[in-house]
Amino acid sequence: MEYGFLSVIPPLVTIVLALAIRNVFIALLVGIFMASMTLSPDIFTGINATFYNVVKTFASNGNTIVIMSLLLIGAMLYLIERSGGIEGFVDIMVRKKSIIRSKKAAAFFTWLLGIVIFTSGSLSCMVTGSIARPLNDSMKVSHEKAAFLIHTTSTPWCVLLPLSGWLGAMTGYLTSGGVPADQAITVLFQSIPLNFYCIIAVVFALISCLAPVDFGPMKKAEERASQTGSLDDPSHVAANASQDATKLAPKAKPHLANMIVPIVVMIVTIIGVLYVTGSGNLTKGAGMQALLWGSVLSVLSISVMCLVEKVFTLEELTSEILKGMCTMFGIATILCLAFTLGPLVKQLGTGAYLSSIFMQFLTPSLLPLLTFIIAMILSFATGTSMGTMAIMAVIALPMAINMGVSIPLTAGAMFGGSIFGDHASPISDTTIMSCATSGCNIMDHIKTQMPYVIGFACVSMVLYVVCGFIM
Repeated sequence: MEYGFLSVIPPLVTIVLALAIRNVFIALLVGIFMASMTLSPDIFTGINATFYNVVKTFASNGNTIVIMSLLLIGAMLYLIERSGGIEGFVDIMVRKKSIIRSKKAAAFFTWLLGIVIFTSGSLSCMVTGSIARPLNDSMKVSHEKAAFLIHTTSTPWCVLLPLSGWLGAMTGYLTSGGVPADQAITVLFQSIPLNFYCIIAVVFALISCLAPVDFGPMKKAEERASQTGSLDDPSHVAANASQDATKLAPKAKPHLANMIVPIVVMIVTIIGVLYVTGSGNLTKGAGMQALLWGSVLSVLSISVMCLVEKVFTLEELTSEILKGMCTMFGIATILCLAFTLGPLVKQLGTGAYLSSIFMQFLTPSLLPLLTFIIAMILSFATGTSMGTMAIMAVIALPMAINMGVSIPLTAGAMFGGSIFGDHASPISDTTIMSCATSGCNIMDHIKTQMPYVIGFACVSMVLYVVCGFIM
C-alpha cells in the first residue's frame, strides 16, 4: 500500500516537535504513535501497535547490543569516576605532567581520537566521548563543543575512510544502483574526494580546535564555559546533574590506573573480537559483537579493581553499577524509540515518496545537486544514513548512468547528503550517543551545531552545481 503524503507526517511532526518543545522523548513517542496509527486499520490496533513496535525493537540483536553497551559504558564511567580514575587521569594529564595544557589541546585530542577510531560511527561516539570527556571538562571545553567534535569525527569520517563494514555496505549500495560489481570499489574510492559535506565537516572541526573560528550559538557556549565555568546551558544543568555531580567514594583516592585499565581493556577487546570474527581482517569483523564484549569486560575489570582496592564491598559495587547504568537510562530510552521509529518510516515509504517528488525537477547537470538535497531531507527526516543510501542508490545512480552524469560525483553527493541527516537530525542514533558520552543536552547540541552543518551543506551545494557542469 502507498501512503503518499501521509508517509511524511510522522517523521516531520517528530522533528518539528523535537525542535519546538525541546523534548526528544515526547517527540519520538508522538512520531511512533502517528506512524503506527497510519499503518493500522483502526485506532485500537494503532494504540496496541504503538507499544508492540517498541517491544519489536529488541528483536534486533544490533539494537539490543547498542542499548546494552550504552548502559554498561554508563556503569563503567560511573565506577571510574567514583573510584578516583577520572581524578587521577586529570591529575597526570593536566596538573602533574601538563600534557594537556589548554582548551585547544583538549579539543584537538578529542578530534584526533575520533579520527583514530574509524571503524564504526557508534563505536567512535562511545569510545571517543568516554575517554575525552574528563579532559574536556577539566579544560572547560563546553559540552556543546565536545559533542560537535565527537559527532563530526564519527560517521562523517567513517565514510571518508571506509576500511570497515562501511566498505561492504557502500559498495553494496553502488552495485544495487547499477554500478558493475567489478567497478564498485573503484567508483567508491573515486567518490570519496567528491564527498564535499563530510570533508568540509571534518576539516572545519580540526580548524575549530586550533583557531577561534566558532560563531553563533557555539561561540556563546564556549564563552560561557570559559567565563563562568558552566559546561552546559544553565537551564539544562539539572538534566546533567546525575553525571556532573558524581564524587569520589569515601574510600577512593585519585588513581590513574582506574581510568586507564578499563579503557584499555575495552579497546583491546574490541580490536581482538574484530580480528577474530573477521578471520584476521579487522574491517570484516563483527562490530556489534566487539562493542558488547568490550563493554562487558571493561565493567568487569573496573569492578575487580574496586573490590581489590576495597573502594566498595560487593553489595556496594552492585548498587554503584546500577546507579551508573541509570545515568544513561534516559539516553538509552531515547535511542530505543529512535530505533523503533526507523522501521516504521521505512514501512510508510517516506523515502520513496519524497524521492519521486523531487526527482521530477531535473536536468542532467543538476542531478548531483538534487541527489545531495534529497538525501539531506530524507536522512534528516528519518535519522538514518544507511537507509537513505539504500533508497537513493536505486533511484539516483541508474539516472546518472542513463543520463551520462559522473557516477563518482553522484555517489559522493548521495553519501554526503545521507550523512548530513545522521549528523544533524535529533533522532539520529549518533546524535544521541554523542550527547550521552559528552554530557551535552541533545537539543543544545542540535542548536549549536546547526549553523555549522547548514554552512557545510550550502558550500557543498555550490560545489555540486559547479562540478555538475564541468565533470
